[in-house]
Amino acid sequence: METQLTLKEVLEQAIQKEIASRFLYSGLRQRVNKPSAKDALESLAGQELKHQQFLEDYLQGNLKEGVLHSGLVVDYKVADHLNQPEIEPNMELKEVFQLAGLREKASYELYTGLSAIHPPGQAKHLLDDLAAEELRHKLRVETL
Repeated sequence: METQLTLKEVLEQAIQKEIASRFLYSGLRQRVNKPSAKDALESLAGQELKHQQFLEDYLQGNLKEGVLHSGLVVDYKVADHLNQPEIEPNMELKEVFQLAGLREKASYELYTGLSAIHPPGQAKHLLDDLAAEELRHKLRVETL
């Protein structure tokens, strides 16, 4: 049987994923030698912080247009995208970047799914933007 999560629980878990991604990219920056890769990872970490802040704004009621009630039960198919592959400390860089790409894809699918249940408005627009940015992140980490 699938676990039923509320919108609040999904957003809280998504915030934790954004924090984890930010720390991942900051840590990877220390492991790479190419200056362009270091710059890319620093940029990705900064973007993940912005994602975190948007999600926190949503939870705190700072978005006014097109938001849903935090107690709304979210379809398990949307919430399932929170289950992302874990990155282990002993992995090779190539494996880490591959898994990071898979995690970015899962985030893209999560935000696309959340956007689909929102009415037109600020929240939907920002979720669409998050989804598009996660897809760009996927492509970026796959080319590092």
